[in-house]
Amino acid sequence: MNLSKNIFKIVTLSAVLALTACSTKTNSAVSSTTQSSSSSETAGETDPELNDLYQQENQLFADHKEAWDKVFNMMNKGNADPNADYAEYLASAVEGNKDEFTEEEYKTLTEDLEKIREIEKKIAELESKQSTSSASKDDSSSESSFADLSGVDFDGNKVDKSLFSNNAVTVLNFWFTGCKPCVEELPKLNKLNEAIKAKGGEVVGINTDTFNGSGSAIKDAKKVLEQQGAKYRNLSIDSSCDVGKYASNIMAFPTTVLVDRNGKIVGEPLLGGVDNQENYDALMKQIESVIAADSAAK
Repeated sequence: MNLSKNIFKIVTLSAVLALTACSTKTNSAVSSTTQSSSSSETAGETDPELNDLYQQENQLFADHKEAWDKVFNMMNKGNADPNADYAEYLASAVEGNKDEFTEEEYKTLTEDLEKIREIEKKIAELESKQSTSSASKDDSSSESSFADLSGVDFDGNKVDKSLFSNNAVTVLNFWFTGCKPCVEELPKLNKLNEAIKAKGGEVVGINTDTFNGSGSAIKDAKKVLEQQGAKYRNLSIDSSCDVGKYASNIMAFPTTVLVDRNGKIVGEPLLGGVDNQENYDALMKQIESVIAADSAAK
């Protein structure tokens, strides 16, 4: 299964395991990790068989959490190929950092990987059936733009797609509370927001644990934001809106995307934290480009 698959595994994984690295996004409104191209329309309809397979995979991560935490942290540093099959994505991170594990950890990880490969084969078969059934549907719902946005900010104020039209560029940062790399980049995101808001830009956090207005999840996320000094706007969005569907397909967290005034996604998503200066500089360059294009269009 390709890494662009829908995510039913990770949100659950984040809540239950509080994994420090975020190889799979999860949408707590949905269930947990990644799923594939089985259309975003089905984001709220978890197939029982698929869900069982996702839970089997998550249980492996839970049983050997310490070892897998190491792997996920390494994946976040870019040591694995994000275009690979999910099982091979994990395997490349393990093999590429073999010397970082104890003999026992490496043995455990390789044994888990064999089980994950078998699980992924079954998932791919089920998802293939789903995608076949949806292949004839209109392809106009491209994820290259967000036609709608609905939800509330963490203070309870309603938000809609006018959020995009009010900004020259909106920096959407997808994260979840149990994701260590996500939390670590919050101060730098706050700095970024301060740097771009005078130019018509805004950083907006999308916390996937808080989908559909989960009160307790919002409370937990607000506490983390406060601890990290992050004062920019964060949202609890509806999982059924375009942004929610997009989030359900994210494989690695944190993920950051730029959206122009028309709701169009600009450029490629940034995987990994902006607390990495190279990532920060690359993102800022892209932001300035979008702002310049917006000014030229006026």
